[in-house]
Amino acid sequence: MRRRAAVLAAPLLAALLLLTGCTQAGPQGGPGDVQKVAGDGVAGIDQWKDPSSQVVDFSGRTPDGTTITSKQYRGKVVVVNFWYASCPPCIAEAPTLSSLATEYKGDVQFVGVNVSDDADTTALFERNHKTPYPSVVDQDGGASVQLAFAQVKPPKAVPSTFVLDRKGRVTARMVGLANKSNLNQLIEDALDGTAK
Repeated sequence: MRRRAAVLAAPLLAALLLLTGCTQAGPQGGPGDVQKVAGDGVAGIDQWKDPSSQVVDFSGRTPDGTTITSKQYRGKVVVVNFWYASCPPCIAEAPTLSSLATEYKGDVQFVGVNVSDDADTTALFERNHKTPYPSVVDQDGGASVQLAFAQVKPPKAVPSTFVLDRKGRVTARMVGLANKSNLNQLIEDALDGTAK
């Protein structure tokens, strides 16, 4: 009977992880600075009508050793997605992120942040999922990108997706599986400068 219960519990646990994200991370954001937006039941969405003046400055290396920095993207809306290769919701949302990155090419820069895998695993994931944007390998060098966001608006789980305005300020945070229509709206709001 115990074995059967364990067998039945495994799919339920997997579904729960898919819905809520793979891991919990960092402290919650400050009280009173978040406007909750109705989500899709999968991802939690925080959107800031008036982003703080605090800019997220980060840098990191891609699997091929190229250094990318947030400063090189100033003037563009930037979407930053925290992920790792064996995270089920990260795998599930990869086509959505790739599709939006292709649709917004030239106007919006997407950046992935792999929070736990090495460069080879990151590169393999990017090839397998045909990811059209760079990912930083953030488990080396003390997780510097994660720390940069934790000082402004921390990721609450993996996956988490952030939208930064043209000045590099966080306008939105999506925790859990990214929904295309919701993320598209958050990007449009940042492009228009009308985050609500």
